[in-house]
Amino acid sequence: MILRLDHVQKQYKDFGLDCSLQVAEGCVTGLIGANGAGKSTTFKAILDLIKTDGGTIEILGKDSREISVADKQQIGAVLAESTFSNVLTIKNVIPIMEAEYRSFHKDWFLQKCEYYKLPLNKPLKEFSSGMKAKFKLLVAMSHDAKLLILDEPTAGLDSVARSELLDEMREFMNKEERAILISSHISSDLEGLCDDLYFMQNGKILFHEDTDVILSDYAILKVNEEQYKALDKHYILYRDKRPFGYELLTKDRQYYLDNYREIVVEKGNIDDIMLMIAKGERL
Repeated sequence: MILRLDHVQKQYKDFGLDCSLQVAEGCVTGLIGANGAGKSTTFKAILDLIKTDGGTIEILGKDSREISVADKQQIGAVLAESTFSNVLTIKNVIPIMEAEYRSFHKDWFLQKCEYYKLPLNKPLKEFSSGMKAKFKLLVAMSHDAKLLILDEPTAGLDSVARSELLDEMREFMNKEERAILISSHISSDLEGLCDDLYFMQNGKILFHEDTDVILSDYAILKVNEEQYKALDKHYILYRDKRPFGYELLTKDRQYYLDNYREIVVEKGNIDDIMLMIAKGERL
């Protein structure tokens, strides 16, 4: 296992984190949830940027408290508020990377900067949002990391720029012994990239499932009061009271398609499903 969190806890005045998740080798794992759910706090805990109050973190098979400097070089990260000084240029950044990372691939990095038309002599503060996002991701990928921690790497970008960054992530995963943990509010990005998804709310993981299972087996049922009373609820996960009756989240879409032809069965996307989990009552 590339990454494992077991009841990692952090208590603030008005927020508490208690997170368990794992990221397997060869997998892209998504961590999703509303703003303030605890995603960034989780990432900072993994990267040892905050002191946790309990639980354990294992990275690359080691307890995080035993991670060496050499081990940390196998982790690449993109955080929203963390980057190089805005007065630096890419040319300024290169010697810093060479000094910090023994496996920094300068030629690859320069080739990618040229491909994305990132100017080498312009201060980072003059970069557009898309240019900054590409720069940060290329830096994270430039030193043979085995694990990428990506906190909203495509936030605020247009569809073309997002597609380019997603392609870079897929290319990164072409080598063995690699993994990505990524957060994003853009469900379509996650559907096409992630192998599995964790949904976080109020600092806790409420839901975990393989992405292909979510897209193939899960559905939203819409039923009136009479239909709800007659319904087999064995495969219902959540319900939400509505003016017409109920919306229900099921993990077995085909069962209800086969046995309840009179009810509405909608193949929900990730946003629909996460909204049901956030708002609905668990059965």
